[in-house]
Amino acid sequence: MVGLSFGEKNFIRDGIGLDLRTDGRKQLAYRRIYVETGVIPQASGSARVKIGATDVIVSVKAELGKPSSRHPDKGKVSIFVDCSPTADPMFEGRGGDELGAELSMTLQRCLLGGKNGEGAAIDLSSLSVVQGKVCWDLYIDGLVVDSDGNILDALGAAIKAALSNTCIPSVHVSADASSNEQPEVDVSDEDFVQFDTSNVPVIVTLTKVGRHCIVDATTEEESQMSSAVSISVNRKGHICGLSKRGGAALDPAVIFDMINKARVVGDELANTLDSLIAAAEAREEEENEP
Repeated sequence: MVGLSFGEKNFIRDGIGLDLRTDGRKQLAYRRIYVETGVIPQASGSARVKIGATDVIVSVKAELGKPSSRHPDKGKVSIFVDCSPTADPMFEGRGGDELGAELSMTLQRCLLGGKNGEGAAIDLSSLSVVQGKVCWDLYIDGLVVDSDGNILDALGAAIKAALSNTCIPSVHVSADASSNEQPEVDVSDEDFVQFDTSNVPVIVTLTKVGRHCIVDATTEEESQMSSAVSISVNRKGHICGLSKRGGAALDPAVIFDMINKARVVGDELANTLDSLIAAAEAREEEENEP
């Protein structure tokens, strides 16, 4: 818990009401965002994202597997988040484990359409190699290195950046793949396919403090919230997932207003991320040149 005096709490709330937060931002403005790609050479793709002082790292590992019987024409994606105890004293012991499990489940809901994968924002059919027999399994691991609020949005941005950095090897399937036996596959060491992230959404969390909603809340601002709604929205303005936390109930009209704000802010955030990811990949290519 953040220890704030009565005066500090009022200062935060009054500033938000006047559209002037303690760090000078407006209600719907993000802090400075930093993106770095290729931070883990052993992974299929990786990225580090900082939003303000919140710092997260995401890696993607691609492995060949067998599709589930319920979705034989799709690959599989697993998301796991670990909260480093050095990021926040609250992450020590069970606190970090519980938050990591909550973040993993929320990211699953926002990006993969829940347990059954229905409505997934990530195109799972693109991970199929041989229907019902071979597919790509993507293991997405996130690490919270430092925390100053809005961890979920930072992880969502890092997943998008890491997937943009992910190259999946080309696979040659044996000619008798149509038989009932498991086909033989040859994984290329030279030819790779860039993962398509055009429909991967960004996550915008709107935090309700008093009567007003803000984005990219700091830890101090989050300590004053009544509730928060995280909305994943893609470039087409489609809502891919929604998650709420906090005990206060929200009027449907408030939720619809949050969704409209998330569409506007999400478009701006996606443009910013695309530019930062392109710049980060350009830097990575320069560093890897002989």
